[in-house]
Amino acid sequence: MNGIIALWKERGMTSHDCVFKLRKILKMKKIGHTGTLDPGVEGVLPICIGQATRIAEFLTDAGKTYEAVVSIGRTTTTEDAEGETVLEDATPKSFTRAEIVAALKSLTGEIQQTPPMFSAVKVNGKKLYQYARAGQTVERPTRTVTIYELELLSTEDVFDGEEVTFSIRIKCSKGTYIRTLAVQIGEALGYPAHMQELVRTSSGTFTKEHCLTLAEIAEKVEAADTSFILPVEYALSHYPYLEIPDELRKQIFNGQPLPIHPLLEENEKIVFGVEGKAFAIYKVHPEKQGMMKLDKMFPEL
Repeated sequence: MNGIIALWKERGMTSHDCVFKLRKILKMKKIGHTGTLDPGVEGVLPICIGQATRIAEFLTDAGKTYEAVVSIGRTTTTEDAEGETVLEDATPKSFTRAEIVAALKSLTGEIQQTPPMFSAVKVNGKKLYQYARAGQTVERPTRTVTIYELELLSTEDVFDGEEVTFSIRIKCSKGTYIRTLAVQIGEALGYPAHMQELVRTSSGTFTKEHCLTLAEIAEKVEAADTSFILPVEYALSHYPYLEIPDELRKQIFNGQPLPIHPLLEENEKIVFGVEGKAFAIYKVHPEKQGMMKLDKMFPEL
């Protein structure tokens, strides 16, 4: 079996837990997830199986969409509702819709983020959460991420209370910490804040509508139904696809550099295939002007 499973990860499980359980359900070892989701988060988690694990990086790098509840009034050690309170402001607060929208707008586009101490980012070969659990704080690398869209979902005109909450939708690049974004929204409004809830609603081309839970997958496997395993081409569908032309067959099959294709002017990569099946991915050559180079080849698919 080769392909992608769109899994709906349920709360309380790590991404590794999901892979472990799927290995048992599918009775196969070659399975990998495409980006960690915290145990307290539910949502879309594409899983690569068989030879499709070779394209896991493309899914990991794809943009994500989340829906989150931001809570204004308290920061925590983990920047979400699971952590211990670090700073609290229990004074009455009042924000107009326009004020919150303005705060969200100020954080749209390229922004800087410092990963939380309770995260899997490695510093000196050790994960940050390992330092945090040992009561240590280390200097963390700041990263640039892109917030493509940041939308207020709550419909109130005025938000009042000692602790103010509202829902947002985020479309963002890989590497974005929504917990940290919640804290940054609070900073823009002048108060401590944390992320109260989070759901990932899409990852790349996969949405909730494609997803099955582990229990639903087990039922299908028991019924010998593998229709839920999506082809590799679906995961690559955001790149242009071209049938390999006869005159380029030998060069592409050998993974040779080629004159750049016009489609690469507006796309990061292009997919060459045979009878609709992906065979090779090409990208702009970083050193040879006017050329493109092989990025990934998977003839066994």
